[in-house]
Amino acid sequence: MNALLTVDTVSKNFGNFTALNGVSVAVPEGSIFGLLGPNGAGKTTLIRIINQITMPDTGTVTLDGEPLQPKHIADIGYMPEERGLYKSMKVGEQVLYLAQLKGLNKAEAKKRAKYWFDKLDIGAWWGKKIQELSKGQAQKIQFVVTVMHHPKLLIFDEPFSGFDPINANLIKDEILQLREEGATVIFSTHRMESVEELCDHIALIHKSNKILDGEINTIKRAYKNNTFDVGVLMEPSAFAKAETALSQQFSCSPASFKSLNDELKLRIKIADDAAPNELLSHLQQYGQVNHFTEVIPSVNDIFIQTVNQSI
Repeated sequence: MNALLTVDTVSKNFGNFTALNGVSVAVPEGSIFGLLGPNGAGKTTLIRIINQITMPDTGTVTLDGEPLQPKHIADIGYMPEERGLYKSMKVGEQVLYLAQLKGLNKAEAKKRAKYWFDKLDIGAWWGKKIQELSKGQAQKIQFVVTVMHHPKLLIFDEPFSGFDPINANLIKDEILQLREEGATVIFSTHRMESVEELCDHIALIHKSNKILDGEINTIKRAYKNNTFDVGVLMEPSAFAKAETALSQQFSCSPASFKSLNDELKLRIKIADDAAPNELLSHLQQYGQVNHFTEVIPSVNDIFIQTVNQSI
């Protein structure tokens, strides 16, 4: 897959503080790319460089095969964590004004604004000032401003902050639809469940350095370790004896999953070169195996493990 955006060994210092240290990432065209990291890791600095708000000290950024330059501002839509709307300006006037700054003429801006206001059912807000809206309502306006000029690259920094679950799902669905229509998305968030739902690729930045990146399923395969959650149906009085016997052959710990039956529930790690069928056959000696699921690490698990290993 071709990269729409390429960041090549970018560094940025603010006085004696290193915000980015030779960071390289490639954002595949048509993907949703999760940019992750603890607070202060350097994510915001990288986003500001991509938006040409600040410039790198060293390294290069290319967009669609060209070195990043002022003309590319029109190709990028940016929804910052700290929203950038004029609070005392009327919503409709503001949307049209900001769309024209991105290169749309007034007639086209009106046409696209009507499409989004109808789609999100927010037409009644057109004549209101931003300061008259709730945080979630202002979020929707910021979203419209970000996407309505059809940019090649969309950057969402904590886009669900301030939304209730219903509106968060609404915006999530719109982001997925924009990806289906050809947009490339950089998605920065602390909500790992959103990363699981949305992202195809991720990069993890910690203390100014990139410490992990790649296609999300490839990363998960690299971090899984032949561990399974199992449930074996047997009399509760037999649990202790069976667990003791299993612990002599495997690495076992209690497992927690929902079940309607009286089952011995264990998390069992087998040798890296062992086959799951071997474990399954062994478990059948103790009773009926009702649950047998490989433990796949979540993005949150990988995030915590990778950050801790880098300390």
